[in-house]
Amino acid sequence: MDVIASSEARPFPNGCVASPHHLASSAGLAVLADGGNAVDAVVAANLALGVVAPYLCGYGGDLFAIVWRPGDGAAGGLWAYNGSGRAPAAATRDAVEAAAGSPSLPSDGPLTVTVPGAVDGWFTLLERFGTRSFGELSRRAAAYAEDGFVLSRQGAESIERSKHRFGPSARAWWDVYGDAGKGGTLRQPALARTIHVLADDGPAAYYGGGLGQDIAEALHEAGGLMTAADLADHSGDVVEPMRMRYRDVEVVELPPNTQGPAALQALAITDAFAPAGLPPAGDEREHVLIEATKLALQDRDTFLTDPDHMTVRPDAMLEPSLVADRSALIRMDRARAADPGRPAGGGTAYLCAADRDGMLVSLIQSNYMGFGSGVTVPAWGINLHNRGAYFSLDPRHPNVIAPRKRTLHTLIPGMAFRDGRPWLVFGTMGGDGQAQFHLQLMVRMVDDHEDPQRAIGAPRWLVSPDDWSVLLDERFGGAVQDGLAARGHSVDTAPWNDGRFGHAHAIEVVRHGYRGATEPRTEGAVLGL
Repeated sequence: MDVIASSEARPFPNGCVASPHHLASSAGLAVLADGGNAVDAVVAANLALGVVAPYLCGYGGDLFAIVWRPGDGAAGGLWAYNGSGRAPAAATRDAVEAAAGSPSLPSDGPLTVTVPGAVDGWFTLLERFGTRSFGELSRRAAAYAEDGFVLSRQGAESIERSKHRFGPSARAWWDVYGDAGKGGTLRQPALARTIHVLADDGPAAYYGGGLGQDIAEALHEAGGLMTAADLADHSGDVVEPMRMRYRDVEVVELPPNTQGPAALQALAITDAFAPAGLPPAGDEREHVLIEATKLALQDRDTFLTDPDHMTVRPDAMLEPSLVADRSALIRMDRARAADPGRPAGGGTAYLCAADRDGMLVSLIQSNYMGFGSGVTVPAWGINLHNRGAYFSLDPRHPNVIAPRKRTLHTLIPGMAFRDGRPWLVFGTMGGDGQAQFHLQLMVRMVDDHEDPQRAIGAPRWLVSPDDWSVLLDERFGGAVQDGLAARGHSVDTAPWNDGRFGHAHAIEVVRHGYRGATEPRTEGAVLGL
């Protein structure tokens, strides 16, 4: 049996937190041990994660969350939050194309920066559910930024990749990270200053104060369109989550502008195509799941964007007639030909927490690609994300850029229920891979009744919307690879720990507490009480 897939989830009777860096998980555990709740813990972990893994997420990115709070009526239930930012008010398609000097958006640089929503999201979560202040929860993050921490191998490798990606023109980024990839301790004193100002002055400093002015100035000097007014106009939204039944569980995802409907549609197509159960593990099963994924991602890119700009209802992809039509397109003997879509990409952090009172948090936060845009705000150490790179400049595309529009987001925190009660919080980084990793995790846990750690550690595949090729974890073996290739799939393999397979974490609610699972492909940990 495969060593990675054979380990089991760890039991925690009184709560736990999982994240892609052990220092961030430790920060969350300290809060739980001190009596804080799951929201306190996940915010503390996220604040630390933005310091110790700035190549995944941070203080210049976006945030989405789903929270379950036990209780009756208005005191309890499901709560969901969209903390993504909008394009600048000046970001017309013509203006962006002229500034880019190209009919397509670059992958980084100032034009790819939308208003970062994470800071507002942290304060919103704490105001609604928290029992601790931002200042208290940020102490470990501030200490890691000011005093430094030992950079991991993955961190050093991420920095080296970003050096090649950004080049020497990203001067403020190089000032912080230029020598960090050589190993040793990474210090980020400017980022520590940001954390202290947020603790003292709250989100107003970021969205309306001097810090926000400096963000806008840095972008302007780099050739961007964002202004301080764009930052001041930001607000996240409490949203109604979307639900869909898969086998005996109800899966919950966020609505557009996220790709949540694509994850749900892939599950719905799978359920409709194989209502009595999937084929046994092997090439036939993976073929069905890959074909369901391709159909869902095609519909995602056809329909989904900012809901204020959509021409169909947000739940249109889940209409039973559409799902039936899509499932009927799957052929067992061959892969379906499809027009190429957009290149895959992403760099994100998923984390989750649970406490002794039954509160559950599923949260995802991102810079999008590694460190993001390559624009680092001088004197503040904030790496601004490049989520706007996901916009299109094609005027016919539903996700074409427009003033104050939210781009289609790959970020999707997940939650699942059994018999009306919370059963699982789960999610993963991985850009376009997130919806397909949600599908694979659900199949392993629901169809195969796998332990969550075994399900996360098992082999995964990734379909690229760019050309619909399949990247296969080499642990699947030659029989699966050959079987998929015989059906017409373009298949390549990669080692099990390739970062393109995502970083997943999960917490399962069990009779006497929780079972926590963390991603063996990263430097994370699940820690609890």
